[in-house]
Amino acid sequence: MAAATEDIASLPYRRGVGLVVLNPSGLVFAGQRIDNPGPAWQMPQGGIDDDETPLRAAFRELDEETGIPEEAVELVAETPGWLRYDLPADLVPRIWGGRYRGQEQMWYLLRFHGPDSLIDIRRETPEFSRWAWMSPDDLVSRIVSFKRDIYDAVFREFRDHLRGSRGP
Repeated sequence: MAAATEDIASLPYRRGVGLVVLNPSGLVFAGQRIDNPGPAWQMPQGGIDDDETPLRAAFRELDEETGIPEEAVELVAETPGWLRYDLPADLVPRIWGGRYRGQEQMWYLLRFHGPDSLIDIRRETPEFSRWAWMSPDDLVSRIVSFKRDIYDAVFREFRDHLRGSRGP
């Protein structure tokens, strides 16, 4: 059952982080969400714990979701502010206990310097069923529709660092 629009509008945004992990070929790490039966690829992302800075949360999420250690990446850029997306009304009651209307996220661009063998998505609480390196354009076409605008905004923000990786 969908929540009433006015009830959703009164909910806060969940604070989180997102990570654009770029390999030496200019491709972006993407994972197929394990909890979605259809195609739902995304970049690593997650919430910020009470005792964390956004950057610390980003490195924790990187390890938790991909197994990539902080030492294998270089921080290249971050968004200058928070970017938001809203959940579809029918998802609000089912995600995060119905406490949030969506997320506001700080995004970080990380350059991956390790071998692919460092990537291990078989985590304690896995987020992804499989992973791949994709061009930003390919990833945007495979993300769930309600996150498409935020992914476009992230890639626009980091465009100078992504030159040559936007696909054909």
